[in-house]
Amino acid sequence: MLSFIARRLGLLIPTFFGITLLTFALIRLIPGDPVEVMMGERRVDPEMHAQAMERLGLNKPLPVQYLDYVGKLAQGDLGESLRTRESVWSEFLTLFPATLELAFAALLFAGIFGLLAGVIAALKRGSLFDHGVMGISLAGYSMPIFWWGLILIMFFSVSLGWTPVSGRIDLLYDIEPKTGFMLIDTLLSDEQGAFKDAVMHLILPSIVLGTIPLAVIARMTRSSMLEVLREDYIRTARAKGLSPARVVFVHGLRNALIPVLTVFGLQVGTLLAGAVLTETIFSWPGIGKWLIEAIGARDYPVVQNGILLIACLVILVNFVVDILYGLANPRIRHQR
Repeated sequence: MLSFIARRLGLLIPTFFGITLLTFALIRLIPGDPVEVMMGERRVDPEMHAQAMERLGLNKPLPVQYLDYVGKLAQGDLGESLRTRESVWSEFLTLFPATLELAFAALLFAGIFGLLAGVIAALKRGSLFDHGVMGISLAGYSMPIFWWGLILIMFFSVSLGWTPVSGRIDLLYDIEPKTGFMLIDTLLSDEQGAFKDAVMHLILPSIVLGTIPLAVIARMTRSSMLEVLREDYIRTARAKGLSPARVVFVHGLRNALIPVLTVFGLQVGTLLAGAVLTETIFSWPGIGKWLIEAIGARDYPVVQNGILLIACLVILVNFVVDILYGLANPRIRHQR
């Protein structure tokens, strides 16, 4: 097991440096620089522009800037935002609970409905329900997030008025941010109706963000269940007279979840990437909206280190999933 963990850790090092190089290079390929963006449409004096670039350290050759960036990372320094002059780490910690809350709600929605749809589709293989689930899953996986989000807003928020259009909570409520998680903070507050309002604000963004993971989980669960239901131990369990529910959920689903577990880990990256568009559409004050604004302002430290922190989180989750997969399936640990 230790050699398996060591091999997985060995893969993380080049991945980490690859991410730093990509984030450093891609933001600099966008036309313009932070000084020009901050000045707006006003004419920038060349001398003042050069002084500002020197003060920000952006007049150095790109290889030198990259080495300075990696050197600061090695010291745990993520830098300051060029717009707010606040620490990137402190801004990330302030906004990350909003994104985490949204991602967890979306994953919960995708996991529950994806597993149920996949199991039922496998049990009713070839039926109308099976074909319907697979067709809807394909459509859900193919739908652009921004289009799906706007459609749901127009129907449920504008036409029916069932859900709020944007934000995390109505402006009528003044909730003290004790934990950063709005659902928990509203429960801790004395505001009547605040928790219900926070849940209503969370519904549509969670559905939009969780649609693609739901489609992937449903298809993977169906495929895995079909394979497991043909195994000898399932026939043995049925021959012993066990109830259908016990055969399916205890003996079948438990073994079918091994590959689905890997899919759950991979969907973390999908959720965090999808949060950029989802948070922008619903004006959700999280990491995704923060990064979009930083890209528009050419805020290099925020873009570089914000993406790096998200990438590290995705890497960590997938590393944990790899370890759990190795524990669940010993054959994986011994593969070279």
